[in-house]
Amino acid sequence: MTISVLIADDQAMVRAGFAAVLAAQDGIEVVGQAADGDQAVAMAHELRPDVVVMDVRMPGRNGLEATRDLQTPPRSSDYVPRVLMLTTFDIDDYVYEALRAGASGFLLKDATPEELVAAVRIVAGGDALLAPSVTRRLIEDFARSAPPPRIDATRLSELTEREREVLTLVGRGFSNTEIAAALFIAEQTVKTHVSKILSKLGLRDRVHAVVLAYDTGLVQPGS
Repeated sequence: MTISVLIADDQAMVRAGFAAVLAAQDGIEVVGQAADGDQAVAMAHELRPDVVVMDVRMPGRNGLEATRDLQTPPRSSDYVPRVLMLTTFDIDDYVYEALRAGASGFLLKDATPEELVAAVRIVAGGDALLAPSVTRRLIEDFARSAPPPRIDATRLSELTEREREVLTLVGRGFSNTEIAAALFIAEQTVKTHVSKILSKLGLRDRVHAVVLAYDTGLVQPGS
């Protein structure tokens, strides 16, 4: 199955570079390039790509606003793409909000070609790009500097004690392998717990489980 990709970035060189890397891969097709958020939303609805690689900072409608719009389609459309955000890591002020808007993960703008290709495949496959070295630090930085409004923690009452333990470790950026080691359980068991957590809480992927862990206060910045 071919993965269709739309690239949205206001820098032509970045768009061209990413497009060249992705177009050279088997099973990936770049269907369009957008120079700003308005174009990204319009082209996404027209071309219906599987993945939108979206820059956070763009003129007009920024990547955060475009992502939020794409995750809340009009009644006349059921199209909701996976969004992979491009970030410069230290200077973007929208990162935490982008997660809450529906982004499925982040990619640094200086990522290697291999990292770009892997990120697109991961997101297209329905998983979240949650690298502890990037996403956890980003979330902690922004949760610490601008605490989000808390969600009623009673929402977590649907979870078993073990599932709460797993969600806490997911929120801290642990991988399934690390969670298995910490709780002395099999990695497949961790995967089962994560799947049940997402289902019970109505979460789309692992990134949004992290957001919920912070929003409910289950995980505190720096914990």
